[in-house]
Amino acid sequence: MSERVLIINADDLGYDPAVSEGILTAMRKGVVSSATLIVNSPHSKDAAATAGGLAVGLHLNLARFSPVWISFPTELLDQRELSEAMAARLPPGVVEKETLAQLDRFESLLGRPPTHVDVHKHLHTNASVLEGLRAAAATRGLPVRAINEPMRKALRSSGLATPDHFIGDAGAQAYWTLSRLRQALEHLAPGVTELMCHPGYAPTTVRSGYSVQREVELETFIHPSARSLLDRFQVSVADFTIFQRLHSSS
Repeated sequence: MSERVLIINADDLGYDPAVSEGILTAMRKGVVSSATLIVNSPHSKDAAATAGGLAVGLHLNLARFSPVWISFPTELLDQRELSEAMAARLPPGVVEKETLAQLDRFESLLGRPPTHVDVHKHLHTNASVLEGLRAAAATRGLPVRAINEPMRKALRSSGLATPDHFIGDAGAQAYWTLSRLRQALEHLAPGVTELMCHPGYAPTTVRSGYSVQREVELETFIHPSARSLLDRFQVSVADFTIFQRLHSSS
């Protein structure tokens, strides 16, 4: 594909009411084209109720709040988050069952399947988590986020769709400024790229290390210049249903 297609996906819908409000604003008034919903937080139901008509996938959450599958080994959870070391102790079968349970809850909340799956904290960089996720996603025929080339190859070897490229991060400083967005669009590779972002308002009920940074990202993606940059660099914006269209046309 010589065309440059960008899926602008906002993580953490349902994490916190203020975060969810900002994500929905970024989608309805800005250029964000996709989001992923956490289904096991106290705020998931309210977020789902306001996401009608939008492209939404599952933000598989193995790191925080209560698991959905009743037999999930909760002794692996500490009081706040599942660490990467703890994730390594999750057998693939447990990850598969928890993923399927979260997919079922997603459908009960939104009344439709998710567009795709990604993972909170990128815990699928762990081999056992990726194996369980691959099995569940293959069962449901869903695209999955790949954050690097080895993961992309592993997913595609299971017949799963995933974008050709991935960009985005979150840290002490707000990641997506207009300047960084311009640079990314200028150098965007041909094919389908997923841009991970975290727009929102600062969380009001959940403690998060990425807080006011979300507001900077929100301003970036609702700024008129964001759409102008997409036009300037001839980048098309899509969501994960593009893989359904590509499959049907092949």
